[in-house]
Amino acid sequence: MEDDKLMYVHPAPVRVWHWVNAVGFIILILTGIQLRFAEMVDWFSLEEAIQLHNYVGFVVIGAYGLWVSYYFGTMKIKLYFPSPHNFVPNAIRQIKYYGSGIFQGDPNPHEMTPDNKFNVLQKNAYVGIMFVFLPAQMITGLFLWRVKRFENYIELIGGIKIVSTIHVLLFFFFTAFLFVHIYLATLGHTPWANFKAMFTGYEEHHEHEAAEEAAF
Repeated sequence: MEDDKLMYVHPAPVRVWHWVNAVGFIILILTGIQLRFAEMVDWFSLEEAIQLHNYVGFVVIGAYGLWVSYYFGTMKIKLYFPSPHNFVPNAIRQIKYYGSGIFQGDPNPHEMTPDNKFNVLQKNAYVGIMFVFLPAQMITGLFLWRVKRFENYIELIGGIKIVSTIHVLLFFFFTAFLFVHIYLATLGHTPWANFKAMFTGYEEHHEHEAAEEAAF
């Protein structure tokens, strides 16, 4: 369903993954803080924090499997890869928009469509997040969950300290990303437009302004 005001751009599997992942990330961040700073934070008992962290970690891994299955199964994974033909000029326009244009009320140079949801900067960011950083966080999390079972792989990486350091650094990265993501999601034509779209699947489209899809 699509008309001159609404575009269906977020299919149900994507919306389910998004909100499961969002809630999972928040719980993992909170329990991760408890585990990392146990002497300063007392939200849960240590045992509760470990169990909840592990359980939700597997839920997030399962949700990632849903995301991968949907995008590769439908071949819509190409939405995440920018075209090399016009990458540089499009990136420059988008950087100028984020750097100054957005504060002057200029329209977004990228116009969202169901087949072109993300601008070039978003695509670059998502490729790194979804295919490098998130898998690395999940893999290191699995290694820390069962150190003895994965000790051979852990040694290949450089030992448990290296695995733990990678996991913690990515923890800080994803915590910062969550705040940036929420902020950018408020930059639609109303502060709640992008949040609403991720519940309904429909983005509002306006004739005289590019669809506001600033949320990474």
